[in-house]
Amino acid sequence: MGRSDLDQIDKAILRHLAADGRISITNLSKLVGLSKSPCQLRVKRLEKSGYILGYRAMLCPEKLGLDHIAFVQVTLSDTRAKALEAFNSAVRKTPEVEQCHMIAGGFDYLLKVRTQNISDYRAVMGEKISALPYVTSSSTFVSMESVKENNGPWPE
Repeated sequence: MGRSDLDQIDKAILRHLAADGRISITNLSKLVGLSKSPCQLRVKRLEKSGYILGYRAMLCPEKLGLDHIAFVQVTLSDTRAKALEAFNSAVRKTPEVEQCHMIAGGFDYLLKVRTQNISDYRAVMGEKISALPYVTSSSTFVSMESVKENNGPWPE
C-alpha cells in the first residue's frame, strides 16, 4: 500500500488520529462518515501497512522540569557507512537527545537536546554528546521559546 493508495477517508482518519489518538472508533467513524466496522477495518489496515506506527501519551516537558532545549550541530570526522551507523546507534541510546536528524549541508547532524537547565546541558554535552563516536565538533543553539510544535503536516 503506497501513499497514492490512500483515499480521502483514509486521509481523514489519519488526520483525526494524529490530532487525538484516543478518539473512539464510534466518534472517528462519525467524523469520517463511515459506520463503525468499516472504520475499524480501515484503521487496522492503516496500522498494518505502516501508516500508523503506534499510539502514545504526549507528556508536558515543562511540568517534568525539562525546560531547557538546545539544538546542536554535530560534525563527524568520518561519514562512511560504518561511522554513521556507530553514531546513529550511540545517539539512540542517549535519552536527553529528543531528536536526531542527518543533515545535507555544512554539518552532519542536528540534535534536539532537552535537559532541566543549562548546567545539566553542559554535563550532557561534555560527557555524552562529545563522547559519541566520530564527533569532531559541535555548535549549540539554545531555544528561548518554542513557538510551534506538533506532530506533522498530515494528508489533505
